[in-house]
Amino acid sequence: MILSVQDVVKSYGNYMAVNHVSLDVPKGSVFGMLGPNGAGKTSLIRMITTITAPDSGVIYLDGQKLHARSPEQIGYMPEERGLYKKMKVGEQLLYLAQLKGLTHHQAMNEIDAWLTKFEIKDWWNKKVEDLSKGMQQKIQFIATVLHKPKLLILDEPFTGLDPINTNLIKEEIAHLNESGISIIFSTHRMEQVEEMCDHIVLINKGKNVLYGEVKAIKNQYKQNLFRVEAHEALPTELPDRFQVVKSEKNAFTFKLENDAESNELLKFFLQKGVRISRFEEILPTFNEIFIQRVAETEG
Repeated sequence: MILSVQDVVKSYGNYMAVNHVSLDVPKGSVFGMLGPNGAGKTSLIRMITTITAPDSGVIYLDGQKLHARSPEQIGYMPEERGLYKKMKVGEQLLYLAQLKGLTHHQAMNEIDAWLTKFEIKDWWNKKVEDLSKGMQQKIQFIATVLHKPKLLILDEPFTGLDPINTNLIKEEIAHLNESGISIIFSTHRMEQVEEMCDHIVLINKGKNVLYGEVKAIKNQYKQNLFRVEAHEALPTELPDRFQVVKSEKNAFTFKLENDAESNELLKFFLQKGVRISRFEEILPTFNEIFIQRVAETEG
């Protein structure tokens, strides 16, 4: 595991922001950290990055307890960006890279490579305040990754980006992951979770309320729904075990009783001479799972 959080607690006065949370982030994974506003995600991230310390519990990074030099192995891009507005882009990237332990020579090489990759070498002498929000976002991303961290934590990384630059950053995140960097991805955009993450944790009211592989969780919350599309109208008389929940011209969505199997449904239509053009199981979206699980834990 690249990260192991074990029974961590964090309180602020009488408010318990993180309530005995445990989770493991597999090496090489893209791990989604989800939860409504005020759930405790930011408090947990601040402990992982050593900005604050747990009241109790322990956090391991790559098998070692967090220590003073652990942040050099972590890249953290917070939702509230942290660039110095008056500094020039090149000076700022150089300063931040050296804070992460790179020598001047190493930092210059990495900065040159990233500015070249993003085709923005002429930004070196521009002040951050003179850049658009999207341009600042790209500089913040470079500052987060140029020291080649073992663990990359991205909090709403696509805020302020247009679709072209969103795809650019997505591609770079995928390349970094392919190179072996483990990624924690915090977002409210559930479609991005389904697209990018292989594991997730859902935190609500400071507690871990859902945790595991994305595919396994979607299967856990499936409701035996199947959609059938045909070249002609489907028969209206159906076995009781196949409940129609949505009807269209040449398509039905069915809910199967617990003891029914999908191949029975397919066989029924084939025996009726129906020419099936599409047959698929409908899995819940992560947005639906998120809403359901949060509602279940609100009481």
